[in-house]
Amino acid sequence: MAMPNFGQMRDMYQMAKKAKQMQKELKNLEIEASSPDGSVTVVLSGELKPVSISVNEEMLSPENKGQLEKLLKDTLSEAMSRAQSESAARMQPLLKDLNLPGM
Repeated sequence: MAMPNFGQMRDMYQMAKKAKQMQKELKNLEIEASSPDGSVTVVLSGELKPVSISVNEEMLSPENKGQLEKLLKDTLSEAMSRAQSESAARMQPLLKDLNLPGM
């Protein structure tokens, strides 16, 4: 098995450095989604971790339980979809540099 040459090792180091920087950027990225009526707002990081969830006080009554649960689920799904799309778009240049088949 052939050992990688110095140029390949340098390229691998640069790729690892770029990947670490991208991970840091995604951690600090915030994606927001709101329900159509604005009563629920969800903010996720680029790593798909919850940053905040805001619910309008009017939704906090027992008779709104079902509606609130649906709004939370739908808004969280929308925020996750947006965060995944944004993360993928930001990762695309890094993946191109890897020259992986099918990318």
